[in-house]
Amino acid sequence: MAFVTGLLLIDAPASALNNLGSVPGARTDNTVGVKIIKTKEGAYPYVSAQAFRYWLRTTLENGDFGWQAAPIYREKKVAYTDANPIRYWDDDLFGYMRAPSKKTDAVEAREASGEYMETTPTTDTVTRVSPFRVSTLVSVAPAYIVDDFGTMSRHEGNPVPHEHQFYRATLKGLLSLDLNACGTFSYQQKTGYRNLDDARIEEAKAKGLEPVENQKSYRFNTEERLKRVTSLFEGMARLEGGAKQTIHYTDVTPALTIFAVTKGGNNIFGHVVGANAKWQPVLKLEALEEALTVFADEILSPVYVGWVKGYLDEERAQLEAFKATEIGKQIQLSHPREAYRALIADLNDNPTWLD
Repeated sequence: MAFVTGLLLIDAPASALNNLGSVPGARTDNTVGVKIIKTKEGAYPYVSAQAFRYWLRTTLENGDFGWQAAPIYREKKVAYTDANPIRYWDDDLFGYMRAPSKKTDAVEAREASGEYMETTPTTDTVTRVSPFRVSTLVSVAPAYIVDDFGTMSRHEGNPVPHEHQFYRATLKGLLSLDLNACGTFSYQQKTGYRNLDDARIEEAKAKGLEPVENQKSYRFNTEERLKRVTSLFEGMARLEGGAKQTIHYTDVTPALTIFAVTKGGNNIFGHVVGANAKWQPVLKLEALEEALTVFADEILSPVYVGWVKGYLDEERAQLEAFKATEIGKQIQLSHPREAYRALIADLNDNPTWLD
C-alpha cells in the first residue's frame, strides 16, 4: 500500500489561529486566549488537527474543485454527516461515524423539514477511519504570548475594554493519506471498517462499484478515485482559514512543505525541520539525508519540496546545495503550489500507487 506522507510549515508572524475562549484571571472578562502547550521550556502555540481539517474541508467546499460535500444533520446534542462515501467525497477521505437514529422526535423533525428524504437510510452502525490523517500543528520552538489590550469606543459613553492573545511562531504539522483506502469501502463487521451497511452496499452495487472479495469491500474505478485524491491536494495548495483573520490576516497556505509517496504510513520526514538555540526554524540536512538513505526502498516518487522564496532563504540555499549530491538528486524544489501540482501529475501518471 502507498501513502502520501509529509510535513508542512505555516508561517505565523503575528497570529492567533486557534483560540481556547476566555482566560481565567485575565484583566478583562472577555479576554480571548490562544491554544498553547505548556512545558518547562516555555509555551508552544498550536493549532488542533480538528481546526486544520475544518480549514481544509471549508476550502474544498467553497472552491472550484468539484468537491462533493456531505450534508450535516443535527439531533439535539448530536451532529453527523450523511456517512455515505459513495456520494460524498469528504465522507470518503475524512471518515465518519453514524448509528441508526432511535429518537422519534428527531426522525419526525427531519420528515417535516424534508431532510429525511435526502438522508441515506442507515440500518446498522457505520464507521470509517479517515484515510487522511494530520497531526496537531505545533510551534517548532517556544513563543512569547502577547496580551493585546483594546477598546470598543465608537459609541457614546465609556469605552468597552477587550483583550486577546497572539504569538509569532512557525507551526509544524505532519500529514498522511492512505491511497489504497481512498474510494475503497469495507463492509467488515469490525469497528472502523464497517463503512457500508446493507443500504449502502445496495447503492454501491447499483452504481457499479467493483467488488473486492478478499477485502470484503467495494471500490470505485481508478478515474473516480484519482479525481477525489487530486482535489484534496488542490485544496491543500490553496488552503484558507484560521481565527482572528480580520485583525491578523495570516496566510495559512504552507510556506514550506516536504512530502513523497511512500510504501508505509509512518512519517519519514517528521524530524527534518526543527529549531536552533535562538528558537528559529532550521532544516536538519543530516536528518533529511538519513531519511532518504534509510527509507530509499520505500520512496516511490520524487521527494517534493515546496518552499516559498523569501521564507528562510538561508536554509533554502542549503537545500539547493544538497540537491546537487547523489542522495539529494531525487528532490524536486519549487513553490508549494507547484509541488502539489507535480504530485497531482505524478498520481495521474502512476495510478498503480492507489492499488
